[in-house]
Amino acid sequence: MSTREIDRIEGTGIPVRGDNIDTDRIIPARFLKAITFDGLGDHVFEDDRAAMPGHPFSNPAYAGARILLVNENFGSGSSREHAPQALKRWGIDACVGESFAEIFRGNSLAIGLACVTAPRDVIGGLMTRVEMAPATSLTLSVSDRVLEADGERVAVTVEDQVRDALLAGTWDATGLLLDDFDVVRGVASRVPYVRGF
Repeated sequence: MSTREIDRIEGTGIPVRGDNIDTDRIIPARFLKAITFDGLGDHVFEDDRAAMPGHPFSNPAYAGARILLVNENFGSGSSREHAPQALKRWGIDACVGESFAEIFRGNSLAIGLACVTAPRDVIGGLMTRVEMAPATSLTLSVSDRVLEADGERVAVTVEDQVRDALLAGTWDATGLLLDDFDVVRGVASRVPYVRGF
């Protein structure tokens, strides 16, 4: 089976404070010229990191983090799918924030990057905890709608359709096609302008 179900995401966290962090900050436009997404992870927050030497993505204490903690309206601005791709290729498997731009959230779901929300005070508390102790263990359960931080559980919100897609593996449109590729070949064989299947 090509599709992959996503429920529990475990690892350390990386906090990036600030509201309205847009996709141009996540991955600057000059890195969008490549034909593939390969190497984008190396340039996550490139300009922010150059301007702020203490940026979390430059801090070795957060190396290997899998869960990104963010504030309000994360991923706003242009609709570039490169932003979640860059985060995923850096190693991020889930984003926990106050809110996400709708297109960013959709582009994230399309690659299996879970985006869940929690109130501002909860996010602030999680960020402070991870800033004080970067090795804090975090576990996100999509099915239970819970984020656990070193044993303390907080509720998170994830829309039913997003939760269902992650748990069933239906977020992966390419995987679903590959699972039923004989059907794809059958349809292609009946379409006069499609050749080579």
